[in-house]
Amino acid sequence: MALSVEELDTRRHDRVGFDCGVEVLNRYLRNLAAQHRAKGIATTFVLVDPAQPDRILGHYTLSAATVSFDTLTQADRKGLPAYPIPAVRIGRLAGNASARRQGIGELLLQNAIKRILQARGTLGVFAVVVEAKDAVAEAFYRKYGFRLCDADTRQFYLPLGAG
Repeated sequence: MALSVEELDTRRHDRVGFDCGVEVLNRYLRNLAAQHRAKGIATTFVLVDPAQPDRILGHYTLSAATVSFDTLTQADRKGLPAYPIPAVRIGRLAGNASARRQGIGELLLQNAIKRILQARGTLGVFAVVVEAKDAVAEAFYRKYGFRLCDADTRQFYLPLGAG
């Protein structure tokens, strides 16, 4: 199955039919994603199967962010200025509950990082920032090399390396 990721189109994508099992994430997609795009807060991307292009298999948002210099590891601080470091936040990453255990999360994460690396050609971005909602999400991000910034908020970052 060849899947594609595209920007959310509220006229075409079935937001009401999406259910990841976490109501706050479902509600965001249904009620706030389009508003946040219009206001320049975040852009939502959806994973779809071209055979059923209106059915959302997963989604994530991207927005501008910073990460505190003090929360980076000593090794990552080397050569950086001692003020907030530019980053991109991946937010609200979620897969449809009906597509569990099919690698949707990994596909979404890979796509998000690919988009961020493309943007890095014109925008200063040192890292990707995420907030893990629970221990399962924490383990997911750690598996891909994300480092803990703040245990209280479960914020993690992934340095992107030299551009």
